[in-house]
Amino acid sequence: MNLQMMPIPKIEPGRPAVVLAPMDGVTDPAMRALLSELGGLTFCVSEFVRVSQTVPGVKVFRQTVPELATGGCTQAGLPVQVQLLGGDPDRVAAAALVAVRAGAQAVDLNFGCPAKTVNRHDGGATLLQHPDRLHAIVATVRAAVPAHVPVSAKLRLGWEDMNAIHVNAERAAAGGADWITVHARTKSQGYRPPAYWQPLGAVRARLGIPVVANGEIWTVEDLKRCRDVTGCAHFMLGRGAVADPTLAQAAAWELGVPGARSVAAVTKTPAWWLGLLERFAALSAAFGRPPRPIACRIKQWLHLADRAGGLSWFDAVKRIDGLTELLDRIRALAASPLTAVDEPAYPRSAAAPNGSTILLGLSPSSPARLRPQGKR
Repeated sequence: MNLQMMPIPKIEPGRPAVVLAPMDGVTDPAMRALLSELGGLTFCVSEFVRVSQTVPGVKVFRQTVPELATGGCTQAGLPVQVQLLGGDPDRVAAAALVAVRAGAQAVDLNFGCPAKTVNRHDGGATLLQHPDRLHAIVATVRAAVPAHVPVSAKLRLGWEDMNAIHVNAERAAAGGADWITVHARTKSQGYRPPAYWQPLGAVRARLGIPVVANGEIWTVEDLKRCRDVTGCAHFMLGRGAVADPTLAQAAAWELGVPGARSVAAVTKTPAWWLGLLERFAALSAAFGRPPRPIACRIKQWLHLADRAGGLSWFDAVKRIDGLTELLDRIRALAASPLTAVDEPAYPRSAAAPNGSTILLGLSPSSPARLRPQGKR
């Protein structure tokens, strides 16, 4: 494919979209490649590239986002937006220019990461406490990169106060953001359910740019409720899209995304998972990851699916360290009639009165979901 003809990762009014969330140590290049092969996604957002005391070079960007070497798209042709994290407007803008030089076709700015290490170093959600600085970062990046390169911002509702989203969203829009994505929780809430979707509807109604809804979308039913509450037509899927690899396809079909296909209900047995895990292992190896870390990533993935909806066979594999042994054990489970039927790999959920989602059987304060690993 001609690199000049590669699709640009972009949110457009009137065109529904399903976006894969950036989750450090979870939605890495191999996971992005695999999920893009399955279909349903409009584009992905990369794991963040940190901008601290120095501006990362082209080599750093291409190591973190290897899709930049192929026009900013996965091997399946799905565009990938590059995310930056930092608190200094000039350095972040300089990094955005390097990213474009490395091949980035769109830039996202991280104002949502709740990790303490990130926040202590003036990045992520800590900027939600400083709307003017947030505005300056967006405006400086927007002024620095070419006009055809979209610039977006990912926010949370606030640091502690959910009402902060109204000021921060307006400041991001005033800075020139082409769209914003809002994770429907505060920094203090971390990843604990529920998510609070209702403020997103008010923000969307007031801004002149698209709003992408994010947070606690584990099923198509969750997406429908989020759409009803927020009025949004654009959604970012995080852990839900990983826990249930068919969710993006089902969401795209529900939203009427052009080219989307209906997805038949399937039971997530070891036999169903095996092909995905083998493909993920092959992709991870192609990106240079050694066998033992690949095994750890596979178990992390299955752990997320298990915590989300229950894989009765996960206990049989979770203590296996070697990749060959792990895949062999799953092959044996796939061939066993005792594991031919399993629970769906997604949770049942219910709508809370405020428009958020509460997972049945879980308290809003329980750490029920696997959090993104690594720097986040």
